[in-house]
Amino acid sequence: MPPYDSHGSDRDLPIGLRFLAGGGAATRLILARDWTRHPLGPPETWSVEFKTALSLLLNSPESMILCWGRDELFFFFNETYFPLLGPRLDGAMGSTLAQVWPDAWDQARPIVEAAYAGRSQRFVDLPWKLDTDRGAADTWWSFSYSRVLGADGAIVGLFIFTNETTARVLADRAVTEGQRQLQSLNRDLERLVAQRTAERDRMWNLSPDLMAVVGSDGRYLSVNPAWTQVLGYDQAELVGLAGDALAHPDDMAATQAAIVTAKDGVLPQFEMRTRHKDGSYRWVQWVAAPGDTEIFAVGRDVTDAKVAAEQLRLASEQLSQAQKMEAIGQLTGGVAHDFNNLLTIIRGSVELLRRPSLSPAKRDHYVDAISDTADRAAKLTGQLLAFARRQALTPELIDVGAAVAGILDMVRTLVGGRIALAFDAADTPCLAEVDRSQFETALVNLVVNARDAIVGGSGAGSGHLRIAVAPAPGIPSLRGHHAIAGAFVIVSVTDDGDGIAFENQARIFEPFFTTKGVGRGTGLGLSQVIGFAKQSGGDVGVDSRVGEGATFSIYLPRVVGAAAPDRPDPAADGIDGRGECVLLVEDNQEVSRFATAALSEIGYESVLATNATAALAMVEDDPSRFDVVFSDVVMPGMNGVELATTLRRRHPTLPVVLCSGYSHVLAENAQHGFDLLHKPYSLDQLSRALRRVLDRR
Repeated sequence: MPPYDSHGSDRDLPIGLRFLAGGGAATRLILARDWTRHPLGPPETWSVEFKTALSLLLNSPESMILCWGRDELFFFFNETYFPLLGPRLDGAMGSTLAQVWPDAWDQARPIVEAAYAGRSQRFVDLPWKLDTDRGAADTWWSFSYSRVLGADGAIVGLFIFTNETTARVLADRAVTEGQRQLQSLNRDLERLVAQRTAERDRMWNLSPDLMAVVGSDGRYLSVNPAWTQVLGYDQAELVGLAGDALAHPDDMAATQAAIVTAKDGVLPQFEMRTRHKDGSYRWVQWVAAPGDTEIFAVGRDVTDAKVAAEQLRLASEQLSQAQKMEAIGQLTGGVAHDFNNLLTIIRGSVELLRRPSLSPAKRDHYVDAISDTADRAAKLTGQLLAFARRQALTPELIDVGAAVAGILDMVRTLVGGRIALAFDAADTPCLAEVDRSQFETALVNLVVNARDAIVGGSGAGSGHLRIAVAPAPGIPSLRGHHAIAGAFVIVSVTDDGDGIAFENQARIFEPFFTTKGVGRGTGLGLSQVIGFAKQSGGDVGVDSRVGEGATFSIYLPRVVGAAAPDRPDPAADGIDGRGECVLLVEDNQEVSRFATAALSEIGYESVLATNATAALAMVEDDPSRFDVVFSDVVMPGMNGVELATTLRRRHPTLPVVLCSGYSHVLAENAQHGFDLLHKPYSLDQLSRALRRVLDRR
């Protein structure tokens, strides 16, 4: 077949296929089929009489079928016939009649044979249960079957004209049924009217709900006996009274507006306080609708329900507060326990260092213990801030796959030689803008948990651990949250360990919750993971079955259309100061004393300002005096971020390094474009931070 775009117009048809013009979607189905191995061969080779008959079919506005070939009955149809095929449409064009309608072939076969014998038939309102574009349904059709003769008088096919008459048949039945029902209705009308009237009267008299008919002037025309039971009034006391006369003063305007609404249309549920005869107020919920000249209203006393709802609300608030206090207590207890352990080590090491007979080796040992414990305390604080999503992140554009590959050697050391480690990297770069250090920490936390799940309590187990990085089209529904569509990177850690018990899966991200033995886990690892992911714009999913292992998946927003920059080698730059002058802005006396000594130790001069206002005045007084500003974030008055923002606007060439142990301003808005040093910091970290911004000038 010559090349042809199945979505093209009739003008695009090659000369040999122009007999298909005008067929619309049916022509496209013919062109879309591969006729190479079909018994009819390519359309260009079809006989003239076949082409003529098919053109007539395709251009007819009526529903038509052409079955070509006396025995084969290859099935062709026009676009008007599509709805009848329903789910059979795909692949029907060019198939045999028996293939397209296998469930109707036995019924159609004698009709076809009669048509071939010259006895063309027409069937009117023929019932047929079949699958249509509306699904399986009882339908009715009018069919006419006639044979198609070739030039030599031989039968070459079958022509079928069809028209669905379902709507007319059903309409005729409905008319007949309607007439029958109307006759029955006329016979029973008086009886029904009498019955409905009696029912209305019973409902009016026995209903516990307030019922009223209000005139066009807004006054009660009649009320039912329930007013006496609910509000204590006799019916005679209410007839002629204004509809808003019993409304609470605070509900008066709303009640008058509701009466106006009910006159114009249906009044939706409306609540008002209505005065009881004893002077108290009851809550009544009203609905109303207009009649020809009056309003029909029904009211229900909901006072008890509102009191119960208020009691439930107060109880829920009390329960929520109790749960909050319990959570705070658990968190505080966990923090106190871990920090007291760390402080015990620091305090004991300090007291041992004060002993005059201490050997140099032991002195170094205790100093190292203090340093290590301080690092552990900083990590504990960081994990708590990560769980609370209040850590100050330093995001950078990274290739997540490359970042994972960069720490694989460390991961192999962590898991040990008995666990087989595999890494599946994505074929394309998966870029994300995240805090590299926090990402690596989150990955290590997952790996450590996976390792512990594999080795079990004995520590002698072996198994498999797999890390995979891949792009993802979104975040699935997790922990009852809605799914999120978009470009994401998924980092999954899969183990074949013990798995997580179902009852624990809802609590694994809680801080200090752990199923590990004493001394084998703090319960903060997964808290850091989910806190980091959430604060980075992503989430964490878990899939686990007991005895089959677990898969943890970190979802991070993917950056598309950018190239990951090379990560600089921090060891390549010199870190010592060269006599530059640092404006140190710190309000804490002990911290400023340490920072001043630290700056001097690493080769910098420093000038201290105890608040941001004083620091700004120093810079304005002599802008060339300082080479860099090193400022705390949390200070009374103007904070460090505000100081840095002001300096960037007034002195854009003066570099600023911010420093903080915690600040909600940084947690919510990253570091506002400034370099950030986390407390507690080492001399090496301080030196590198200052050198980085100075070399950038």
